[in-house]
Amino acid sequence: MTPRQRSEPTYSAGSPFRARPAPVVEQFAVDDRVTHDRFGLGRVVSGNEAAVVVEFGDQRVRLVSPFAKLHKL
Repeated sequence: MTPRQRSEPTYSAGSPFRARPAPVVEQFAVDDRVTHDRFGLGRVVSGNEAAVVVEFGDQRVRLVSPFAKLHKL
């Protein structure tokens, strides 16, 4: 048996409950200085909305959206 997929609940217009807001995905541009919880300080080398490549010292790391541990400086 396969487990049931959990779907987002729907709320009527008069409901006191509100749907969760969509998470805000931060946008990064080339040459942005960033910090990562695991890799430390770095600079964005390339990227788009789906993924960025960040240079941390001598290594390059590709990070995918939603960039939870990556922050702009």
